[in-house]
Amino acid sequence: MHMTSAPHLLTEDRAEYERILDDALRTAHDRPDLAGIGQRLNTEQLRTMALNATALISAAAAAEYDHFVKVREESRTPKGVSAIQSVLAPAGDETDAGPGAGVGVIVTVLAPVLAGTAAVIFLLVGYVLKALDPAPAFADSLLAAGWFFGAATAAGLLAAAIGLLITALRNSSTQVSAQEPGGDLPEEVARAREAWRHALLERGILPFLRDALADPSADPLSGVPPRHVGRIPKVGYSGPDFSSPSDGGAGSRPTFTSPDFTSPDFGGPEHQPD
Repeated sequence: MHMTSAPHLLTEDRAEYERILDDALRTAHDRPDLAGIGQRLNTEQLRTMALNATALISAAAAAEYDHFVKVREESRTPKGVSAIQSVLAPAGDETDAGPGAGVGVIVTVLAPVLAGTAAVIFLLVGYVLKALDPAPAFADSLLAAGWFFGAATAAGLLAAAIGLLITALRNSSTQVSAQEPGGDLPEEVARAREAWRHALLERGILPFLRDALADPSADPLSGVPPRHVGRIPKVGYSGPDFSSPSDGGAGSRPTFTSPDFTSPDFGGPEHQPD
């Protein structure tokens, strides 16, 4: 079985897993228990094996990882967003409005465009009529309507700007942030992240590397984890058990018996000799 990513690791954290693995391999020669790197398995082969067993290794730090994800998601929801939405949102919740929620978006977008077009037309026609001598009586009405639609255009643009601000704040709370090792994180998130990194290294990656070096049957190209994995929990599958044909006790040989023939001279009573 070949696995390149852990099912429970989020996409944004798989790069962090590879970074911790690379750091462990880079400093492996400083650890006496990993001093055998390069004798039978080199660094690249061990890295391939660890990537193939990502689900197995990351399961050793599942509790710390779940806590880290929970704390990080909570920190990505700014408290100011709910306050702004409660002030600017309509009385009815858009999520409960069903298909009608889309009508409000369309009106918000089209209202400034239509009002602005009407304002330009009414003002242009009104000022042209005002330039005539004598000016028609309805020229002032056209100018008044033009200025009214102009005010409606300004109000629509203001409403659209507020809607864009709310959308930007809402999206910023759910967007994936690519944090580097030295990036600024909230204190609680940083502690949870460091606890996950430590558990992943000490209980997952390092034991896996030690077992891979100690297992003479470990094959970096097979995608199968080492047979004897010390403190890493099993994922619930194992390789097939093959035995060599030279092992006498491994299998049972088929037995054959020769057919039982009797001579015609010793047949039944109907075949007595003359």
